[in-house]
Amino acid sequence: MSHIPDTRDSLLVQVRDPANQAAWEEFTAMYRPVIWRMARRSGLQDADADDLTQQVMSSVASSIANWEKSDESTGFRNWLRRIARNAILNLLTRGPRAKAHGGTDFLNKLHCLPASSESLEEQLEREYQRQIYRQAAEAVRKSVQAQTWQAFLLTTTEGWSVDRTAGHLQLSIGSIHAARSRVMRRLQFEVRRLMEADE
Repeated sequence: MSHIPDTRDSLLVQVRDPANQAAWEEFTAMYRPVIWRMARRSGLQDADADDLTQQVMSSVASSIANWEKSDESTGFRNWLRRIARNAILNLLTRGPRAKAHGGTDFLNKLHCLPASSESLEEQLEREYQRQIYRQAAEAVRKSVQAQTWQAFLLTTTEGWSVDRTAGHLQLSIGSIHAARSRVMRRLQFEVRRLMEADE
């Protein structure tokens, strides 16, 4: 089972300073997409997910100075999960759709929420891991030639055969294998680097 590391302590110290724009940009780049996808998976529409994400980020900004980790149950991700879950519940119970006759709309949305905090924790970890991969992929994409990246995408993401990709890109089969291998090594390195930076 893969372990997703906690947000590195140095970043959590830095975001306590509202003037540290670089720390907030790094924090936001990591967690805004995670929170937004959690909101969407809870049944919220895009606009509601945007509002909820902003609300959670605002709550974190205003209360991070008071957060302290005393044990694993008070770890940062548990704290963030509680803020996100409370924001989702508040939106579902106080939003205009929750006022539908008979409460059907509210009940349907409530059933979309994870049954336990553990499943929400798993969801947060999964989204965090996806965000790490997205950041790594973007960094690698920028560091290789466009044709190398395209060869990798076509053979891995799109499921094209090496022969078809070689014909499409007018490259040799060996070049396609080399490109795919090179991108894969860089991706693995970048994911490892990002995860170690978060320890």
